[in-house]
Amino acid sequence: MIHVNIYRHHKYITAFELSGHADSGPYGYDLVCAAVSAVSFGSVNAVMKLCHTDLDIDQGAEGGYLRVEIPSSLNAQMKEKASLLLEGMVISLETIERDYGKFIKIHYK
Repeated sequence: MIHVNIYRHHKYITAFELSGHADSGPYGYDLVCAAVSAVSFGSVNAVMKLCHTDLDIDQGAEGGYLRVEIPSSLNAQMKEKASLLLEGMVISLETIERDYGKFIKIHYK
């Protein structure tokens, strides 16, 4: 199962963490894993490009782990923009969870 942790400070997302494997299909055909990967990496790329910032990223060498944190040094306007982009990611992940809840669980911290 993929566990998604969403970290907030007040109303803004400050970080997220993905861990585990969906195991919803054979290697290379795991649709849940592919969907979660596409949504999360697309969101990370969007934040870095549109907010002109590098993120604090910790990624497992063999997959199955990703932690991304918005730098605290980012100005308020860019933090808000980054958080909004990550809110879009959460909505997509919630849709995946709704349809494939046996393979993914979202936790809010």
